[in-house]
Amino acid sequence: MTLSARLRSSVSTLARGALGVAGGLALFVAIAGVPADALAQTTAPAAAAPIQGEGPALWVIKDADSTLYLFGSVHVLRPTTGWASPRVEAAFDSASDIWFEISNPDDQAAVMPLIQQHGLSLDTPLSSRLTPEENVELEAAAQAMGSSAAQLQPMKPWLAALSLSVAPLVKAGYDPKSGVELVLKARAEAVGKPIHAFETIDKQIGILANLPEDVQMAFLRETLKDYENAVTLLDTMVEAWAKGDVATLDRVMVEEMKAASPALYQALLVDRNTDWANQIQTLLEGSGTAFIAVGAGHLTGDDSVQAILQQRGVTVEAAN
Repeated sequence: MTLSARLRSSVSTLARGALGVAGGLALFVAIAGVPADALAQTTAPAAAAPIQGEGPALWVIKDADSTLYLFGSVHVLRPTTGWASPRVEAAFDSASDIWFEISNPDDQAAVMPLIQQHGLSLDTPLSSRLTPEENVELEAAAQAMGSSAAQLQPMKPWLAALSLSVAPLVKAGYDPKSGVELVLKARAEAVGKPIHAFETIDKQIGILANLPEDVQMAFLRETLKDYENAVTLLDTMVEAWAKGDVATLDRVMVEEMKAASPALYQALLVDRNTDWANQIQTLLEGSGTAFIAVGAGHLTGDDSVQAILQQRGVTVEAAN
């Protein structure tokens, strides 16, 4: 299989929501086609269900004067999904500083100039890249998210695919405002905890915007093709995450991409995990307690943040 074919295959994982929506890039909340405020209005408020078992996995790193908690997040959730276990609550409350992938995933004002720069192609309408049958599918998917294919025409394929991938999730009750980052961010701001980030929105946008043209088209086509399966796949992932089933997360979110495309796996996970491990080691040189919440896909597998740290002699343990 050629490199391009492997990339196209692995990008279908993004389109199905296993990585891109749930455990990969936090910018999904910021650049989804429908603003987070509008998405939040589609679901009536509801009480969260009790957590399943001990709840999502949590890890801890300690030295003489530092305690760092690692928590795998899901970027969009149903409001009814229970995940705030007593141990997660205690770890968050004990932290003086909070870390995310990006500090402003809900900042539409910050992301719009980046979308205009990296996500639009005014000279090449989206319909010109698709077959007549695919254009019919595009219109149907756009209407499901309260838009139209005409409004998507200026978008580059990666942005159209990412925007369209939110539609079936919202219809099923998934809401960016119920995602882990926005919930924890609001809590941190309410009590004055400083918020930090490993990356910026523009860096995350660059990862997708710099995909080869044929890979972007595969992303869009797989989004349209697997449109009806997106909710089922995300439900499977969220169920595993909510009960701390790391092995299933590894299989659903990481192993498929690793096997299909070593190059994309390297760019989206390994390189970023390595960078974050570097930053975590710098944090350990200081003192205090920090709570770190990043996509769950970064905290599972042989190249996870924890695995990289452990290879460097840093002890990472499951938190009780």
